[in-house]
Amino acid sequence: MSGPVGMTLGAFPFESLGFGYDTVGRRLNTPWADVPVAQGLDQQQWTGPTSEEVTIRGVLFPVEYGGQASLEGIVAAANSGVPLMLVSGSNVQGIIHGMFTVQSVDEDRSFHNRQGVPQRNGYSITLKRYGRAVSGGGLGSILSLFG
Repeated sequence: MSGPVGMTLGAFPFESLGFGYDTVGRRLNTPWADVPVAQGLDQQQWTGPTSEEVTIRGVLFPVEYGGQASLEGIVAAANSGVPLMLVSGSNVQGIIHGMFTVQSVDEDRSFHNRQGVPQRNGYSITLKRYGRAVSGGGLGSILSLFG
């Protein structure tokens, strides 16, 4: 490992050096349906959450700090259709976000050396919650991993 781990996706830890991340975004879709009402404004009826997406963005410097193998592992999991557990926090106490599928991996490889090896790789991983959300779950629920 190349330093403290702030988050893990499946067997792939995001570290402070190497396979790190800059930002984590979240999008939760909870649509409301319009119900027509005679002689009045349409009322709204909540239909429940439909999806939750998480986007992780970061930059790798594969020659200096490594991390490309972890990104390739996530790509392999995506190609295999394997859901991965997303956990953030320390190994003593963390946040279990649940199971997610990899929807897309975008890479922006730049600063290629003479051999054509990129020195920098900006990436974005889009995840979507797998299965049904547990009541009280999601990115805000804090659960102790040990004890």
